[in-house]
Amino acid sequence: MIFPDVRMRRTRAHAWSRSLVRETVLLAEDLIWPVFIHQHASSSSIIAMDQVCRLGVDQLLKQAERLHRKGLQAIAVFPVIEPEHKDDMGSYALDDSNFLFSAISKIKQHLPTLGVIADVALDPYTTHGHDGVLAADGSVDNDRTCQILAKQAVKLLQAGADVVAPSDMQDGRVRVIREHLESLSMHYGLILSYSAKYASAFYGPFRQAVGSAGSLAGKSKDHYQMDFHNIKEAYIETQMDVSEGADWVMVKPAMAYMDIICRLSASINVPIMAYQVSGEYQMLMKLADGNEDQVRALFYETLVGIKRSGASAIFTYAAPVMVDFLSS
Repeated sequence: MIFPDVRMRRTRAHAWSRSLVRETVLLAEDLIWPVFIHQHASSSSIIAMDQVCRLGVDQLLKQAERLHRKGLQAIAVFPVIEPEHKDDMGSYALDDSNFLFSAISKIKQHLPTLGVIADVALDPYTTHGHDGVLAADGSVDNDRTCQILAKQAVKLLQAGADVVAPSDMQDGRVRVIREHLESLSMHYGLILSYSAKYASAFYGPFRQAVGSAGSLAGKSKDHYQMDFHNIKEAYIETQMDVSEGADWVMVKPAMAYMDIICRLSASINVPIMAYQVSGEYQMLMKLADGNEDQVRALFYETLVGIKRSGASAIFTYAAPVMVDFLSS
């Protein structure tokens, strides 16, 4: 049938009818809040990211508790490491005195039903800003790095994290991590692998937030993060990680990579997460230009688009604003 027998606008005419046939629904439960945590009691603003701060653990607890009551199910913690704790090997990542371990323990003690996702990578801890230890030629040494990441994952889970999320893009690290966990009878440690993490210009504000921008200045992660021209690589990466023991996989960034999310969701039988990264966040904040209604409208539309493309859950720095909006 064609017009005038079919008038698609009939269904669009009323808010109630649009709601009844809506194909994609975004809930507060679909969002994961990435948080920057430091060892200081007070917060510090992040110049590169509007309305985002580095938080002390008590400040984080206060905000997370409120959002959890409104439907937020998980946070992802990213540590801001002081320069004196950094070295070429990222040794502080395995140091028992690392403030992140005690912070995670405190979060789980106070909010046991809130999921805690812990980043597994060395870039916050290294003086050179790369995600692993370096070989003689300056590239990241894949196999040595995997062994360190596995030890880091164990310590994070022992501290109370529910999910370890290797974001480093080293080959085979999921298998090494899973084998370490199984050998220690840590059978229920979830692994969220950043399987399709592209070398992107949208990561700039994040690197400033965690303090790795200066260390990485003039260097590239192209030799281990994915080439954004490619699709087939994403299939191989995700299939490898699932076969190695990943429970969930990640596509990062999200907004410019919804075609990747869509294609993977049709072929990979594990949950696919998407990360609306710092540059995407800040781009929308600048577009909103301080208008809070526009902030909510822009993030709602883009987050629905990411979910519509096939994401099971979405990391977004706008989670506090959007949880309030979606639960109102």
